Amino acid sequence: PLEDRNRGARGSAGSTVGSERIEPQENAMNLECINPPGMSVGSYSHAVIVNGGRLVFLSGQVAQDASGNVTADTFEGQVEQVFDSLTTVLAASGAQWTDVVKMTVYLCDISPERVRIFRELRGRRLAGHKPASTLIGTSGLVHEKLMLEVELVAGLPEAVATG
Repeated sequence: PLEDRNRGARGSAGSTVGSERIEPQENAMNLECINPPGMSVGSYSHAVIVNGGRLVFLSGQVAQDASGNVTADTFEGQVEQVFDSLTTVLAASGAQWTDVVKMTVYLCDISPERVRIFRELRGRRLAGHKPASTLIGTSGLVHEKLMLEVELVAGLPEAVATG
């Protein structure tokens, strides 16, 4: 459950301004998205506070299968494979996309078109959820055919056990 809170420039708690509070579910962790007035507005939050629960750190995922073969030749195909892999790892950790509190993206050959495609496909997976995010342009990854890598941090309530 997310609370989107606007905070003053000094980060003081203050009152919630223009935000919507989602009632927490039993055993749920409380996440607060912090977007101070005067800061840019995007498909991310400037900060996410995790109240209670546990953090899960997902290693960067790339468009490779279990044998290490690159699975797609197009940027869109690689983004879809990366998000499919992240979905699998999130589920294995007892998490889902709405539990993601931080996303870091490494993007090769960054261009406005690649950023647009990435944001569109990310938006489909996140469905309005806005974790803190960073997008970094890089000259290359572990394999020359890879076009991006995405790592996540997710927050889980204490009661969630993984098998």
